[in-house]
Amino acid sequence: MTHIAEPEKLLEKLATDLENLLEQRAIEKPLMVGIHTGGAWLAEKLHKQLKLEDDLSTLDISFYRDDFSRIGMNPQVKPSSLPPQVEDRHIILVDDVLQTGRTIRAAMNEIFDYGRPASITLACLIERSGREIPIQADVVGQALELSDNEQVKLIGPEPLAWEIKQTD
Repeated sequence: MTHIAEPEKLLEKLATDLENLLEQRAIEKPLMVGIHTGGAWLAEKLHKQLKLEDDLSTLDISFYRDDFSRIGMNPQVKPSSLPPQVEDRHIILVDDVLQTGRTIRAAMNEIFDYGRPASITLACLIERSGREIPIQADVVGQALELSDNEQVKLIGPEPLAWEIKQTD
């Protein structure tokens, strides 16, 4: 069985690493955007820990996905909430698990529909094997090697916990 650190421990590491990276890059007043569902839960906690000024934003990328035939339509589409102006903003994009890269690509497509940000910093709690698109996180809680038939999912929002399932 693969060992995954507790989500709250990984969240502490993520917050520290993200704070250091923002300082290195001299990014002030970033806009934090969480991807529904797990990324939004994490973004809410990170937003508080980093004491960011701007309101937290969220994305539901259901209509931007390119893999409906594989994963099916998401029947519980939630509205995205981005400010009307993302042009030239520094964005922190937060997701729970980075695997194929398709969710992140879809999220960036939606963000660019609102405008062209100055930068996008990607923060993920888990970065696992299985990339299909060349996307990598800037800050990661834990890198994870799983077999092709294993799937990791963040459940929550309170308390946050991991679920590892075997697929066909």
